[in-house]
Amino acid sequence: MSSIKVTQVRSSIGTKPKQRGTLRALGLGRIGKTHTLPDTPDVRGQLARVPHLVEFVVVDGTAEGTETP
Repeated sequence: MSSIKVTQVRSSIGTKPKQRGTLRALGLGRIGKTHTLPDTPDVRGQLARVPHLVEFVVVDGTAEGTETP
């Protein structure tokens, strides 16, 4: 399963209370904070509410740095 790495890039000062709540629900709270979340429709919907405040990258589900024997 893939994940989404979300980073807050703009301040929530001056935004609507619902947008601030969405940032908190995403696990963000200050500029530069990053959180990894599962790639689900719920998370995609939250990101659609605050695209001007965050940047996100879809991370592949394979584990990096592991060796296969």
